[in-house]
Amino acid sequence: QVQLQESGPGRVKPSQTVSLTCTVSGDSITTGYYAWSWIRQAPGKGRELMAVILYDGITYYSPSFESRTSIFRDTSKNQFSLQLSSVTPEDTAVYFCATRDFCSDYKCYTNLNEYDTWGQGTQVTVSS
Repeated sequence: QVQLQESGPGRVKPSQTVSLTCTVSGDSITTGYYAWSWIRQAPGKGRELMAVILYDGITYYSPSFESRTSIFRDTSKNQFSLQLSSVTPEDTAVYFCATRDFCSDYKCYTNLNEYDTWGQGTQVTVSS
């Protein structure tokens, strides 16, 4: 059974870069055919997809975050990570990592109901 555990800095200041890591256990992140994603939920808002990295390393980015987001992986540690730059207080949210089966069209990854395994989430607060 796959398990996901997020880790992050907790609190950062505006304009800084947030680095988040998801540690995966129970299976390899290179096992076909899985997709590994970062999703966030800001206070009072719904969950939104930020970025996806596939089992083969291919990446997809939500247009809303593409200009300041990077998703990458460390296969030796079975982890995947997200960096979000130039943060503002509007980036205050709970950040989740999640996984689902591979699909051929990026749009399918935005259907968050199809993700079958989630981490517990990590709170990131952007404040001066």
